[in-house]
Amino acid sequence: MTTDSAAARPTTPEPNSPSSAAGWAAPRHAERYSERVFAERARLTEALGDPRGHQHDVLTDLLDFNSGTEFGTRHDFGRIRDVDDFRKAVPVQDYAAHAPLIERMAAGEPNLLSADQPVVYFTSSGSTGAHKKIPVTPRFMRTTFFPFYYAAWAPLIENHPDVMRRPDAVLNLKHDPLSAPPTTSDGRPHVGASQVDFGRKFGEPLSAELGTAAPWGTLPVDIAPDDHLEKMYLRLRLAVQSDVRCLIGINPAMIAAVPYQLGLWWERIVKEVRDGTVGGVPHGAPDPARAAELTRLADYFGTVTPAQVWPRMSALFGWTTGVASLYLPALCERFGAGVAALPAPVAASEGPVGVPLDRHGSAGSLVVTASVYEFVDADADLTPDVETLLPHELEAGREYHVIFSHVGGLYRYAVGDVVRVVDMAGGVPRLAYAGRANRSDAVGERLRESQVVRAVRTALDATGLGLVNIACRTERTSRENAPHYVFAVAPQSPWQPAEADRFTSLLDAALTRESADYARARTDRRLAAPALCLLDRDAFQRDWHAAVATGIRPTQVKDRLFRQDTTLWHRLLGTA
Repeated sequence: MTTDSAAARPTTPEPNSPSSAAGWAAPRHAERYSERVFAERARLTEALGDPRGHQHDVLTDLLDFNSGTEFGTRHDFGRIRDVDDFRKAVPVQDYAAHAPLIERMAAGEPNLLSADQPVVYFTSSGSTGAHKKIPVTPRFMRTTFFPFYYAAWAPLIENHPDVMRRPDAVLNLKHDPLSAPPTTSDGRPHVGASQVDFGRKFGEPLSAELGTAAPWGTLPVDIAPDDHLEKMYLRLRLAVQSDVRCLIGINPAMIAAVPYQLGLWWERIVKEVRDGTVGGVPHGAPDPARAAELTRLADYFGTVTPAQVWPRMSALFGWTTGVASLYLPALCERFGAGVAALPAPVAASEGPVGVPLDRHGSAGSLVVTASVYEFVDADADLTPDVETLLPHELEAGREYHVIFSHVGGLYRYAVGDVVRVVDMAGGVPRLAYAGRANRSDAVGERLRESQVVRAVRTALDATGLGLVNIACRTERTSRENAPHYVFAVAPQSPWQPAEADRFTSLLDAALTRESADYARARTDRRLAAPALCLLDRDAFQRDWHAAVATGIRPTQVKDRLFRQDTTLWHRLLGTA
């Protein structure tokens, strides 16, 4: 997108810029929010008509804006004219390659990766949980982040308008504001994106997400910043007294935890509703009528589900692919008949990749105005000089590593995600998240997450079985025996021994079809037949709670298919 340099040049927000969540109380806020959301979607949709032109404009803009930085000078940005020049001048690189300059930025040194000074640093929510520092500049937010961020909500508010009618119609599970956030050495906040008030930091009061102005948006009792389980309890406690229509989780493991948490905390919730307390502190009026209604539900149904607590629930908003695709249909039923699972954007803390512009259940269109995108076949190894493909060169049905460059200061950045091209429309790919780029590779089988997920789906479909969640690892029973995969499965309902054996055999066969490397490893007897370990229904939820109890933010405790860490594996199995 060609931009007017003066108009696009970001401004520093005033110190008294309004809080985003508070903006929902302003006159016409909901109307203005809808207008902004649909306008950004319209602009992104229009941009899909000229993807190559917009990709060239993005490259030109980031080169011009950052040519005088240390990175730009080092790589001679002033001489780069097109993407081929750019690929020759800059190697493919990951966070570790950017880290030395990022650390200097975080110490207050200017003009290193971006001509803009970062306002905050996003923490990574990647597979390792490591706290990377992702610099977030005003220019990045204005040109790269906000357009896709607003547009992402269009399918939800267009097709589920009830979520806009009251502040408490949405339970936003990821909203986690901090009054005293951790900072980098130069005093900039170092937090998750869901912990940043974009109104105050970037002068964008319309940016507050749905549900952030609900009674639980700001908790009425003081809680330690890392006591995430208590925060989750308090939000549920308050939400059972509202007519919630939608849950926003992004990370589907957070949404999957809600039915378990209702059962886990039920007696405490009902007592506090009856007494008019929140976390043991008086808050609002006692509500014996609602408490009695909740008690009747529990007595009648035995196990209370979200569908009974919130009978008008219509949508869940989060990632719908990867491991979650195996359990989401059954999970949606626990929230109510006809509840829709709407996909969140294909994005990372470092930047956007795809955004759903319609009701497709998993894929989003490439955000051609946000970054310069390159791709590498998912089976290839990422090296600094690896050959890359441009968006129009991708093929439907194939999977690719994602590499992007944007004005915020990340260049040819291998984000560590693999995407699947669902289809190509007008030369623009629609992309679904396929999994992290890490592989399980004990003896050269080089299995990717998406291959295992598809194989599991094949075995489930063939047997008619269902699961709550699944994880796997390789084990070796002795030095003389070949290692084998062990799959830990929490079934939706008990599996009979014959069913479990058939599932395991079908899974092995499906893996050989998905991965030539796995097939060779099995044929050469470097890899033995897989084994199955059946867990109880709540095993993964207990494990998720155990991880959150260590102080990890819930947004970062994601479904983990490959679990080679022995301690964490035994925690999941309950044998630690």
